Amino acid sequence: MKHVLGALLGATALIVSAPALAQTTLTIATVNNGDMIRMQGLTSDFTAKNPGIEVKWVTLEENVLRQRVTTDIATKGGQFDVLTIGTYEVPIWAKKDWLVPLTNLPSDYDVGDLLPKIRDAVSVNGKLYAAPFYGESSMLMYRTDLFQKAGLTVPERPTWDFVIDAAKKLTDKSAGIYGICLRGKAGWGENMAFLTAMANSFGARWFDEKWEPQFNSPEWKKALTTYVDLMKEAGPPGASSNGFNENLALFNAGKCAMWIDATVAASFVTNPKDSKVADHVGFAMAPNTGLGKNANWLWAWSLAIPAGSKKVDAAEKFIAWATSKDYTKLVASKEGWANVPPGTRTSLYENPDYLKAAPFAKLTLASIDAADPNKPTVKPVPYVGVQYAAIPEFQGIGTTVGQQFSAALSGSTTVEQALANAQSATEREMKRARYIK
Repeated sequence: MKHVLGALLGATALIVSAPALAQTTLTIATVNNGDMIRMQGLTSDFTAKNPGIEVKWVTLEENVLRQRVTTDIATKGGQFDVLTIGTYEVPIWAKKDWLVPLTNLPSDYDVGDLLPKIRDAVSVNGKLYAAPFYGESSMLMYRTDLFQKAGLTVPERPTWDFVIDAAKKLTDKSAGIYGICLRGKAGWGENMAFLTAMANSFGARWFDEKWEPQFNSPEWKKALTTYVDLMKEAGPPGASSNGFNENLALFNAGKCAMWIDATVAASFVTNPKDSKVADHVGFAMAPNTGLGKNANWLWAWSLAIPAGSKKVDAAEKFIAWATSKDYTKLVASKEGWANVPPGTRTSLYENPDYLKAAPFAKLTLASIDAADPNKPTVKPVPYVGVQYAAIPEFQGIGTTVGQQFSAALSGSTTVEQALANAQSATEREMKRARYIK
C-alpha cells in the first residue's frame, strides 16, 4: 500500500510541477513606437515556435522607458528579462557588466549581415551586447505637393538657409499648415537628439577637448536662436510638448510641410493606412550649413538581456527571433516590404523587393553612412556619439539641458538665459564627476 501511495504521490508531484517547469514568462520592456507595437502584434509567431515561453509586454513612452530601465538595471531590480535600449546605453552598460553578451545566437542569425556602423555601436571589444531591432539616422521629410505649388525644389543635400526660407513660405496658419515640425519635448533622447545633431551642423559641440562645456559659444547661440525663431515663425502651436510620436501624427494629418526626424518614420508617412499625405512625401538629407556636417544622427533601438537574468536562454531566443531575417520576412508578408524594420542589415538594402517598395531606402542608408559617432562635430571632441556624448552623466545632463531649451521654445525663458543655465548646470555636473576642476 505504501508503495502504491508513494507512486501516486510521486505522480501527483510530477503533474503539479510540470506546468511550472514548462512555462517561462519573459517580461519585455519596450518603447511605444510603431515598429515595436507591430512586433507585439506578431508575438504569436514566436510563442507558436517556442511553446514553453510566454511573453509579457511593458510598453512605455520613450522618456519613461529610459527612466524605468536605467533604474531597474542599476539597482539590479530584475523586473525585466529583455530591455529595449539604444546605442547610448550599450557600451556604457556593457563596460559595467550590466548586460549579457549575445554569444549563443543561432548560426543562421548571420551577425556578419548587420550594417557595420550599427553593429559597432552595439558591440564592445568585438562582442555583441545587444541586437539591433531597427537602425536609424535622421532626414528631411517634406510634402512634394506643397513644394510644387510654391515652385520650390528641394535639393538632395539642403542647407539650413533653404529649409528656413521654405518653411516661412509654406506656412499657412489659417489653413492649419505649418512650414516645419521639429521636436520640442524635453529629454536627452527627445529634443536634445534633434538639437545636438542640428548644433553639430552649425559647428557647435557639447564639450571641448578638455571636457569644458561649450554652451557659451557663438555656435550654440546661433543654432538655438535659429531653431527657436524658426519654430515661432513656422512651427505648430505647443511645439515644446512635441516629440517623435506627436510630430509623426501632425505630419500624417497634413499639418507639416517639412519634418526633420528619424529615418524610421519614412515607412509611416508613406503608408496610406497611417498617413493622409502618403502619396506626396519626398525625402532629402538632414540640412547642413556648409561646414561639412549634416544635422543627422545615428541610433539603433536594440534588444538586450540584463545581467543576473534567470531566463537568459529564453531571452536570447526571443531576441534572435525579433531581430532575424525571418522576422523581416514575416512583417513583409503581413504588412508589405515598405514596413519592415529598417537600418540594421546589409541584405535588406540589397533586396530588390524592399528597394522597389521603399522609396526612402537608399537615402536612409546614405544618412546612416554619413553619421560618424567617432567624429560627430566640426571641431575635435573627447566623446563618442552623434546626438549624445557617450558618458554615464549625459543622461542627467542632457535632460536638464533639454528642459532649458524646451523652456526657450515655449517662451518661458530667453535663448540667452537657457544657454547660460545649460552652461552652469553642465559645468556643475562635470566638476562633480571630476571631468573638470
